[in-house]
Amino acid sequence: MYRRATPEQPSFEDFYLPFGGKLSGENRWIKLAELIPWEAFESNYAAQFSER
Repeated sequence: MYRRATPEQPSFEDFYLPFGGKLSGENRWIKLAELIPWEAFESNYAAQFSER
């Protein structure tokens, strides 16, 4: 069984950092993450599980 925890993925710029910093929107990993179609991946992933 698979349940989506939240209706939408939080942004990386809002990610909590324990040392009080903040991720830059210019970070190459954040830019890459913005290019990935996360909803399409999740739809395909969720389809692998039954409703029960």
